[in-house]
Amino acid sequence: MSFDKVIMVDWSGGNDRGASPKKDAIWACISSAGTAEEPIYLRNRQLAEAWLIDTLKTLQSAGHRVLVGFDLCFAYPTGFATKLVGSEDTLALWDWFEARVRDDPKSNNRFDLAGEINTLFPGTGPFWFNGLSRDIAHLPRKGLDRTNDHGLSDKRAADKAIPGSFSPWQLAGAGAVGGQVIMGLPVLSRLRKRFGNSLSVWPFQTPDTQIVLAETYFSMLPDLVADDPHPIKDASQVSLYARAFSALAFPDLAKMMDVKATSEGWVLGAEHADILRNALAGPPPLRNDCFAMPQGAHWTPVAEAHQHLRERLTCVVGTEVLPLQEAAGRLLAQNVQAARSHPPAPNAAVDGYGFAGPAAEGISRLKLVEGRSAAGTPYDGIVPSGHAIRILTGANLPKGVDTVVLQEDVGTTNAEVSFHGPLKRGANARNAGEDMQAGQTILQAERKITAADLGMLAAAGVGSVTVHKPLRVGVLSTGDELREPGDAATTGEIYDANRPMLCALLASWGYQVVDLGRAPDDRDTLRGILDSAASQCDAILSSGGASAGDEDHMSALLADTGSSALWRIAMKPGRPLALGLWENTPVFGLPGNPVAAMVCTLIFAAPSLGVMAGGRWQEPTRYHLPAAFTKTKKTGRREYLRARIEEGQVTIFPSEGSGRVSGLSWATGLVELSDPAQKIAPGDLVTYIPFNSF
Repeated sequence: MSFDKVIMVDWSGGNDRGASPKKDAIWACISSAGTAEEPIYLRNRQLAEAWLIDTLKTLQSAGHRVLVGFDLCFAYPTGFATKLVGSEDTLALWDWFEARVRDDPKSNNRFDLAGEINTLFPGTGPFWFNGLSRDIAHLPRKGLDRTNDHGLSDKRAADKAIPGSFSPWQLAGAGAVGGQVIMGLPVLSRLRKRFGNSLSVWPFQTPDTQIVLAETYFSMLPDLVADDPHPIKDASQVSLYARAFSALAFPDLAKMMDVKATSEGWVLGAEHADILRNALAGPPPLRNDCFAMPQGAHWTPVAEAHQHLRERLTCVVGTEVLPLQEAAGRLLAQNVQAARSHPPAPNAAVDGYGFAGPAAEGISRLKLVEGRSAAGTPYDGIVPSGHAIRILTGANLPKGVDTVVLQEDVGTTNAEVSFHGPLKRGANARNAGEDMQAGQTILQAERKITAADLGMLAAAGVGSVTVHKPLRVGVLSTGDELREPGDAATTGEIYDANRPMLCALLASWGYQVVDLGRAPDDRDTLRGILDSAASQCDAILSSGGASAGDEDHMSALLADTGSSALWRIAMKPGRPLALGLWENTPVFGLPGNPVAAMVCTLIFAAPSLGVMAGGRWQEPTRYHLPAAFTKTKKTGRREYLRARIEEGQVTIFPSEGSGRVSGLSWATGLVELSDPAQKIAPGDLVTYIPFNSF
């Protein structure tokens, strides 16, 4: 029942509206995963029908599953269809209208047909409102001119469930929907015939086909539409509802579609405006120019590239509420406050005897009260002055007690305890809230929740937290020369090392990894893979094809989107880095050599993905350690050397070649050499970054 494409259509019963965009016309919008494309103005029904057919054919051939929502009544109140087609078969009623409606861009017969339909019913009605200057027999101009003996309800059950909805019998006037219903049902009928068994109509048919048509209503979230900056309300509506329905989680959409079908149909989203509103509460999409470097930039220093990404990238995932047991490793979306103080009441830090302190120097003797105070079963009485009570670690201090003496320091009889002073007031006792106060912020948003955090949250009475949904990261390798590890390969072919390496790395960072497989050096094939990946991923890491050669298809495709940047990073390894948005999904085009691919992932993708996942820009931990190697470095670029620590010194891999993937397995981290020229001798301090600090 899930859809990777959603189309929302605002229909119209009027004539051609002209070339320039206007209100009360037909508008449509395509959306995927909560991100809508620019609303499309369709000046008449003929153009709209052709656009729908072409668009659905394109999406169908690309393998997309599509929900098409129309702001158009799919059915009439009970009894109407029976009079026209002999049964309450709503889809047969669509065909009835399709056979009788005459429509061209400048005129149509909706008012005349409504008058003819009225003659089939007793009295006057049900249709009303003649929008023409000439009179039409049996079609009253005012609703009050009708009689009620036509026997039909003024609204369907679905209409009654939505405040402010209009009756399908009113053909025109402000807010009326009747005319567009008559002019829309023939189009729906033809769409059914065109796409056959690959199309179904909800709720009259099971929505398990590639294309599903559904009725919706574009006034369920009027405040959000009003806040949209688009100057034409119809455009705002299709954009808003396309985003909302495409952002719905599967359980929410299933809940909306779980209705008992009747001949009157239902409005998708009716009585669930709150779910639609929540779906729209996710993060805004990335700006189309988020990767574009300033004009004239050629060689980009690593620090400048980092600053650029840090300023432009934002969180791209929504939120959900999870119980503590499921929250480990997730990024907090909201600050967390202590639900109660910890400890909630003054308590004992040790096993011993509680009394009202302080105790003077010398021997103190205190009478014992009956009973004791234990964790979970506090003493309910008052301990008088000059008395003591048996108390266990973690137990609440009874009234009259503020100090505890260790049991090892006490002599006891059945009637009293004695111990040597002095002992200051409050010794061995904890104050209420000395660890955490009720209402105090104990964890900040953007923090990744650790096991220790869960213990603290539980102690503070927090049962659930609002976290970001897991970032879904696709991993793709490109190149005709690649083969799967273990398969037969010629000497001119190589095994794909990048994909298993990067998939494992991303999984270790807590992301939901989507293995996108291998793409050949074919632009059309790669385009199709990216189209599919954009619907199921929040970010894509691709290796190979990121430079500017004849076979560098990734950078070429990203350039076609108008959102790309081919960064020439002043670093070694990993100079070329192609960045861009594919259907608003960020793509990191990494170099094909495994070492360069890994280093670019660590240096650029790691902090970037952290921000997109809802966290902070995270710098790795750097250590200054003595070198066990000699190195001369030229000025102008930053270098990263595979390294590990041996006997307290940093050793580097013998070869700096990007193709030497064995060096990644040998290393435990990287030596980072800054941009200026350097000469490093054994014993000089160098910057070492462990792999596990990324």
